[in-house]
Amino acid sequence: MFYYLLKFVFLGPLLRLLFRPRIEGLENVPDEGAAIIAGNHLSFSDHFLMPTMLRRRITFLAKSEYFNGPGLKGRLTATFFRSVGQIPVDRSGRGAAQAAIQEGLGVLAKDELLGIYPEGTRSHDGRLYKGRVGVAAMALGAGVPVVPCAMVGTFELQPPGRKMPRLGRGVTIRFGAPLDFSRYAGMEEQRPALRAVTDEIMYAILQLSGQEYVDLYAPDAKAAQSGQATRGRGRTEGTVAPEVTGESGSGA
Repeated sequence: MFYYLLKFVFLGPLLRLLFRPRIEGLENVPDEGAAIIAGNHLSFSDHFLMPTMLRRRITFLAKSEYFNGPGLKGRLTATFFRSVGQIPVDRSGRGAAQAAIQEGLGVLAKDELLGIYPEGTRSHDGRLYKGRVGVAAMALGAGVPVVPCAMVGTFELQPPGRKMPRLGRGVTIRFGAPLDFSRYAGMEEQRPALRAVTDEIMYAILQLSGQEYVDLYAPDAKAAQSGQATRGRGRTEGTVAPEVTGESGSGA
């Protein structure tokens, strides 16, 4: 009930009034049945703008930090995310990732929409980073289509670290044609298949967003950039961290 009150009475109309987002390809989101909406993640505003523009309810796998933050702000944030039915995801290790996948499969088993950010975190510089394979594991495990989604302009609207969004910034939300991975049926335990499916999803998002693509996981790229900046100041020595070839943490 709280979800629909926010969507249709309070938050949805307010966001449409303030930011007037442009929606493209909404017809690509199925009117019924299970599907995954996989998108890029540029801003905290993504959590609100995209769901309020969909006709159907969507459940996101949200990082557990939103549910266990300290103080009054933490409690209010946790209450909000729980009230709108979002699922906390522990991103601390491989076992946690498997638990997140099971949670996602549970949502899809109820013929609902599941929202995932395959990068696993917000982009720190507006570029698109390598996707984690959890999205592929869920798509193959549930046998559902994946609808790629691109948020355009939300990085400028509210980049990481900015508490309040800027007004007067144009935002476009693009949904691409559903991706069918039935040719990989029964291969959800095979790592090459998971990687291939994930890369196809990320390429579809890239085509919609027009972002620069970086074939690194976002946290590793951020750490490497931080290391370069530190060495540039002459404080540390060493080499830039190489690209991580394996998966770690949650793929959601």
